[in-house]
Amino acid sequence: MVTLLPAGLSRVVLHRWAVEPRESGVATYTDPFGTGGTTTWPYVRWTSEEREIGFPATSLVPSWIARTPPGTWLEIELRARTAGGALTKWYVMARWAEGDTDIHRTSLPGQGDEDGDVAVDTFVAARPVTAYRIRVTLYGEGARVGSMGVMASAVRRGTRVSAPGTTGIELDVPPRSQKRHSGHYPEWDGGGDSWCGPASLAMVLGYWGRGPSPAELSWVRPEDPCPSVDHAARDVYDHSYQGTGNWPFCVAYAGRYGLEGFVTRLRSLNELERFVAAAIPVVTSQSFREHELPGSGYSTSGNLMVVVGFTPEGDVIVNDPAAPTDDAVRRIYPRAAFEGVWQRGSGGIVHVVHPPGIPLPDSEGNW
Repeated sequence: MVTLLPAGLSRVVLHRWAVEPRESGVATYTDPFGTGGTTTWPYVRWTSEEREIGFPATSLVPSWIARTPPGTWLEIELRARTAGGALTKWYVMARWAEGDTDIHRTSLPGQGDEDGDVAVDTFVAARPVTAYRIRVTLYGEGARVGSMGVMASAVRRGTRVSAPGTTGIELDVPPRSQKRHSGHYPEWDGGGDSWCGPASLAMVLGYWGRGPSPAELSWVRPEDPCPSVDHAARDVYDHSYQGTGNWPFCVAYAGRYGLEGFVTRLRSLNELERFVAAAIPVVTSQSFREHELPGSGYSTSGNLMVVVGFTPEGDVIVNDPAAPTDDAVRRIYPRAAFEGVWQRGSGGIVHVVHPPGIPLPDSEGNW
C-alpha cells in the first residue's frame, strides 16, 4: 500500500534483497583485534544491481539475517550514487560473524571522504545520494544469508505529534533490567550499565519464545539474574565501536534463533501502533533530558526501549531496561513526550524481529 505522506515527515524506504552469490575467489584478512596473523580465505560474493531510492537520501543502513558456522564470516559493503551522478567508493559497513572464534565482528571507522562516512552502522552522506549498490562477501565454506535489507532515509527531526489510533493494547513482553547486570563482563561495553540493547533484544526474543539454549549459556556466571542478556551482549559486541549498540548486529543475532528482522525508521507513533496491533513489539531509540520524558527519572544521550502497547488514551507502554529492577521496567510515558524524544533524538529509528510467517502490517514502503 502506498500513500502520500503528510508534509514534514521523514522520507524512508526499506529495500529487501535476495543474496545469491555468483562470484568466487580467495582473499587474505588480518583481524585487527586478533593475534596479528593473516589468514587466507576462500569466498563467494554477491553484488546487487543499482537500486534507485526515489528521493535524495542522507543516510543508509543495511541489516541482515545470516548464519555463519565456525570457519565463516561476512563482509557487507555499500556504494552510492550522488544526486549529481557521481559514484562513491565502496564503504565497508561491517565484518560480521556469529561468534568470535574466526574473526572479531566489527564496524570500520576512518573511511570518511568527500562523499560521506560510516558512523558505526550507518552510511552518512556528505551530499544526498539517489541510488546505491550493496555487496556481500561470504568467507569460508557454509555461510549463508537469509535476507538482506537496506533502509535509506532523509530525516526531518520535527516535533509533530500524532493523534492516537489503535490503542488499548498491551503485549506480554518479559521485563529485563540492564541495571541488574551492572559490573558484569566489563570487557563488553563496560558491563550491564550500558546494555540497553542486549536487554531489549533479550526481551523481544523472550516474547517470541526464542533465545540461547542452556548449553549456550553455560559460560555465564550461575548467579546471573538473566543469562540471556549477557549472552546477547557478548554476541552483538562491536569490537571497533566498543559497544553493544550496533543495530544490524542486534538484528543478525536474532536470526540465529530463527527470526526475521530489519532496521528502519518509523515516522510516527501511528506507524508503530500498527506493529503493536499485529502483536509485534518494536525496539526504539531515544535521547532526552529527564524533564523531557516525565516519569523516566534519568537523562540519556541514547537509550533503547521496547514499545509493548498503548493505553486507551494513546500513551505509550514500554519496557524500559534502564529501570533499576525487572519489576520497574514497565513504564507508561506520555504520548507527546515519547514521540518527541524518539523522533528528535534518533529520527524514529527502530529494529523489528519476528518469526517467519508472522504478517507485517501494511506499509508505505518503510518496512
